[in-house]
Amino acid sequence: MTDTADTTGSTGTARSTSSADSAGATSSMFPAGRTALIVRIPEAEPAVGPWRDRIDPAARAGAGVPAHVSVLYPFLQEDLIDASVHAGIAAALRPHHAFDLRFERTGRFPGMLYLAPEPDAPLRMLTRAVTERWPEVRPYGGRYPDPVPHLTVAQRALEADLDAAEADLGGRLPLSTRVRSVDLVAYDGTAWHERASFPLRERTK
Repeated sequence: MTDTADTTGSTGTARSTSSADSAGATSSMFPAGRTALIVRIPEAEPAVGPWRDRIDPAARAGAGVPAHVSVLYPFLQEDLIDASVHAGIAAALRPHHAFDLRFERTGRFPGMLYLAPEPDAPLRMLTRAVTERWPEVRPYGGRYPDPVPHLTVAQRALEADLDAAEADLGGRLPLSTRVRSVDLVAYDGTAWHERASFPLRERTK
């Protein structure tokens, strides 16, 4: 599923109770049927994968969480998602074009290291499009008014581990990707699985 640490652009703080955090914790903290909308970043896997395996609880737990940036966590419970919801997601995303992202720098929150996507405005627009369709579903339950788009590398980690990961990644950036779709993923009590993928529009020349 999604890494989704609880972040806010206004204070720059983070809590450890997050989607990916929870994936490395107990199933009672991360219930079966939870869903999320994410943008996968496969190009980041060679750089961040070894560190996520070591110091990201979600990856260590083998919960099927790929390198990604979250669009919306949590989304609707899986038993509420039917064909009409799929159609609603597709309609919300349909106006949005595919776009390029670059990751040129790392960022820190307490106990957490992430890659910062640039520009982040297209990601924020995707989040806004879905939450306008489902206003009762807010990022992180509405705890933070301005969540920061990010790709989690490590969380709940010692500062020395974060320092080591950050130093290593400094030599592996920048990296880039083209975002062509948003994936709906769901947790089955053991791992996260893709349930659907919603393409973004390609610009015609």
